[in-house]
Amino acid sequence: MDLQSASMLQSIHGRISNMGPLAPPLVVVGATLMCIWLAHYFLKKINHRRRLQAVLPPGSMGLPLLGETLEFFARSPSMDLLPFFKRRMERFGPIFKTNLVGKDLIVSLDPDINHYVLQQEEKAFHIWFPESFMRLLGEENIAKVYGSLHKNTRNMIRRVFGPENLRLVLLHDMQGAVEKTLSSWHDSGSVELKPALSSMIFGIAAKWMIGHEASVLSGDLWKNFDAFNQGLLSFPLYIPGTAFYRCMQGRNNVMKTLKQVLDERRKKAETPERMDFIDVIVSELNKENPALSENLALNVLFLMIFASFETTSSGLTAALKFLSDNPRALQELEEEHQQIRARRADPNTGVTWEEYKSMKFTSHVINESLRLANVAPVLFRKATQDVNIKGSRFTLSPCI
Repeated sequence: MDLQSASMLQSIHGRISNMGPLAPPLVVVGATLMCIWLAHYFLKKINHRRRLQAVLPPGSMGLPLLGETLEFFARSPSMDLLPFFKRRMERFGPIFKTNLVGKDLIVSLDPDINHYVLQQEEKAFHIWFPESFMRLLGEENIAKVYGSLHKNTRNMIRRVFGPENLRLVLLHDMQGAVEKTLSSWHDSGSVELKPALSSMIFGIAAKWMIGHEASVLSGDLWKNFDAFNQGLLSFPLYIPGTAFYRCMQGRNNVMKTLKQVLDERRKKAETPERMDFIDVIVSELNKENPALSENLALNVLFLMIFASFETTSSGLTAALKFLSDNPRALQELEEEHQQIRARRADPNTGVTWEEYKSMKFTSHVINESLRLANVAPVLFRKATQDVNIKGSRFTLSPCI
């Protein structure tokens, strides 16, 4: 030890010695204050919950701090209602309270209440997500967009995915992708349906979101989106090796790729004749007063790609499962499509917009499959005011 270090240690020792008998009392006072603060914190939470007991539906808040989070994330894949919700509905009814990821929640499985809540979007209720979900969606995301900004964002999406583009271009692109995919399945002994459909829909969505770059980047993008999807409803523990960690890494990698594509596209001066969604974003960002920031635009792009392939592939998988269990419905569906082909001059021509609009039974099959399937296991909303629906009161504190 050098002389400087020895002198410093001696000085510190001397200061502590000079405190004399005051040192232990200071430690005791600090520990006491910490205990008082902790007691105050927990008493405040307990009193808050007691005040809510009179207005909240029946249910359980689970363990302190954890609530019922562990049981919720220990879920089993199902097209039916999540087992966590099913068990509580049998015990408490279609409306019950719980606590997940540190947040008091009211769960509604009542169709009438859910319909009302969605009707009151941006009025009595608005979109809300727990903090762990917000980390996955990004700091600036569509969940935080309200009013005119939300309307502008919707209009941007319609420029690419509106009825006119669906009629003129998207329908043809989707048919081509489906025919190519079915042809690739022809010589396969078996096909794992959900991943295969996800990959097919992802190719279509990526093409319309980021254009020609999708064909070059689709492999890495798909891998990272799949990692994001696998950890979306996992316990929010950000430690290497966990599903949540892989989910966050997948999202971060996708966002880096989308940022690179956006930067390259902004360097191009010309406006393409056929615009994809990233062209729409560039057009908006180049305005003198753009309606949204670059970060928000990239987060919207990320969620649009993810939502398009994940929900669509889940719905298609459910529809095919339900049809295989119902031969009469399958036969009626086949007859409708055979009649359409029989009316064509050339049976091998593509589906027209008029034919698509005439598929009444097909539309019923899709709607019923979406009604029965668990495509989106949870939707979060937060009340902006106290609301009474069918004898249940939804307050500002717990979310739904």
